[in-house]
Amino acid sequence: MSKPPPLVAVVDDEESIRRALDRLLRSAGFAVETFASGAEFLRSVLDHLPACVVLDLHMPDLSGLDVQLFLARDRVPVPVIMVTGHETPEAKARLMARGATACLRKPVDDKVLLAAIDDAIRGAAVVSSNQDDLKGAHRDGTR
Repeated sequence: MSKPPPLVAVVDDEESIRRALDRLLRSAGFAVETFASGAEFLRSVLDHLPACVVLDLHMPDLSGLDVQLFLARDRVPVPVIMVTGHETPEAKARLMARGATACLRKPVDDKVLLAAIDDAIRGAAVVSSNQDDLKGAHRDGTR
């Protein structure tokens, strides 16, 4: 039985960006869900978690930063790749300090984005595995 492909969420208020990223990610073998707003995405994580989220920084209502803060506050273990058309070194540093695994400037290079997603998913798997190791160590008294 083969393992299902990792689910990547794409959150962007621009439909053309969502469609383009959906096509790119599916062609790379990922399962994809797209969301037009941060609120729509946050409602979805109540039901299931993606392996990674590609999140637009500048959106109406809830910005990508707002969504990232909600995820961190609620300890939702989803790696965040932030994309923006208005990147500054200060903003990138702030986003990375708040937990983004990558911050990429639009238009995003396909290969760079796919590598960032692979890195984020692999990093999350390592963290998850380490957390499982710690839980096991606590249960059997080895820690």
